[in-house]
Amino acid sequence: MATTNQNTSNTQAAPAAPSYPNQVTGMWVLAKALGMVGITDMYGLVGIPVTDFAYIAQEQGIRFFGFRHEQNAGMAAQTHGYLTGKPGVLLTVSSLGFLNGLTATANATVNCYPMIQISGSSEREPIDLLQGTYEGLDQLAIAKPLVKAAYRVNRAEDIPTAVVRAYRAAISGRPGGVYLDVTTPCLGQILDRDVAEALFYEPVDLCPAMPPADEAVRRAMQLIAGAKKPAILIGKGSAYAQVEDLLKEFVDKTGIPYLPMSMAKGVLPDDGPLSALACRSTIMQQADVVILAGARLNWLLSRGHGKWSKTTKFVQLDIDPEEIDINRPIAAPVVGDLRSSLSAMLKALPDYKMSMDATWVPSLQAETKEKNAKFAQRLADNATASPMNHWTAIGAIKPILEANPDVILVNEGANTLDDTRDAITMRMPRHRIDCATWAIMGMGMGSVIGAASSTGKSVVAIEGDSAFGFSGMDFSTICRFKLPVTVVIFNNGGIYNGIGVNLSGNGDPAPTTLDIHARYDKLGECFGADTYYVTTPDQLSTALKASIASKRPTLIDVQLGADSGKESGHIGYLNPESLQHITV
Repeated sequence: MATTNQNTSNTQAAPAAPSYPNQVTGMWVLAKALGMVGITDMYGLVGIPVTDFAYIAQEQGIRFFGFRHEQNAGMAAQTHGYLTGKPGVLLTVSSLGFLNGLTATANATVNCYPMIQISGSSEREPIDLLQGTYEGLDQLAIAKPLVKAAYRVNRAEDIPTAVVRAYRAAISGRPGGVYLDVTTPCLGQILDRDVAEALFYEPVDLCPAMPPADEAVRRAMQLIAGAKKPAILIGKGSAYAQVEDLLKEFVDKTGIPYLPMSMAKGVLPDDGPLSALACRSTIMQQADVVILAGARLNWLLSRGHGKWSKTTKFVQLDIDPEEIDINRPIAAPVVGDLRSSLSAMLKALPDYKMSMDATWVPSLQAETKEKNAKFAQRLADNATASPMNHWTAIGAIKPILEANPDVILVNEGANTLDDTRDAITMRMPRHRIDCATWAIMGMGMGSVIGAASSTGKSVVAIEGDSAFGFSGMDFSTICRFKLPVTVVIFNNGGIYNGIGVNLSGNGDPAPTTLDIHARYDKLGECFGADTYYVTTPDQLSTALKASIASKRPTLIDVQLGADSGKESGHIGYLNPESLQHITV
């Protein structure tokens, strides 16, 4: 619940900007300091004590996107950071508004997205003495364990330094979320303009390169050159680092096949001749050397266990030395920023002769061809299902998105996420955004706004009905800012599906049951969007083509059968077996 109390009689309200032409407030200094480091966009929700600051930021040329919920604004900021490499900025009020936004800032930290959350906070003295002040939460103490860095600013004179420190922390080394706590007295502090102007400066080298050690490069290249069945595993860190040019050169010169993780799809084309996207299990079981390029051996890769061969050796390219050896011994760590590391490896490449088994790539290509044929048959078998299921709908969407490769795809849900990820071929980097490392729901509307606003590109979101519910009200923000966004909702009436059974028999809906008869298109209609309610793949195809061409806010409500979908998508094993019978 956002706290946007507008009780102007409350003592926490920051003083309005003075009318004296030779004086400014801390709010003015903060807006100017953000501009000093190149911030041009800000996402948030105003209220005490930051409303006036948002107006001043707009006056200073910072575009402010006002949301309905701080978490969604934070998801926009983190997506902005991921796509641009520059911190997305979130603005929130104090207390619960701060906490709402902190969800996204913590998620940004875990996923290595550069982001800065700026929250107004109450004056310190009554908080420190627990005297019950308005929204008197010790926000800095709460944020510190969850973010990459956290700072409090008590004096307007310190604002430029605080902004530069937050910016550096967000983008340098391993990127992450940074929290900046700005107290109400600091926001309202009055300075002479000439004193304030003297505070600003041009920071130097905000994100320095971190090249790897020569010995680390030699060790890695020796291991790669001697491999019989090598593979490159591309993570979203490669997408963020924008190193697709170097990865392409390395793949072209070595002939090593590659396997992209979900948000790295398109860094190199999913359907390229050396793509092993369909051969994940084979790579895990047979590859003797795997190069982790911006990827982590976390749960998404079974933490290096499960199907992985116990003899596989890993070359890990990562900027954080603490990431090495966390789940499997890393035979050749290359610690440095990805661009420097790949550049060094390419420079060293002529000194090494590759030993790859001549049958390795052809075997993967044959497996890819076979699995792609089976997948195409699955789509064909479901093409006329009535009512539609996930595969029917995806079969209608797939050729349209693949014909429009510059459209950014945002995707969340359970089956909606898994099946769309498997089906849609990506050919451009940073054009797929999903729930990433923590597999969280509720990033959808924030992410589409962050993607559209930061890139100017058209965006299509494919959402499960449950996933859409977390952030759906901010579809109104898409409409207010007239963004070129199409939101496609797969409605199967529930979490996983709409046929859950209440074991008590008391008539209440089951825990996983939503509403199979919901008309989400009516929500879009009330905010002035173009809307469609579709029940057939032909209707869906027509609607999606029209919406992309229009570049207008559009909501497409796709009616699926209530029995479409299965529990937990592809990760049902994470639930205790005793719960598997809840959905039938």
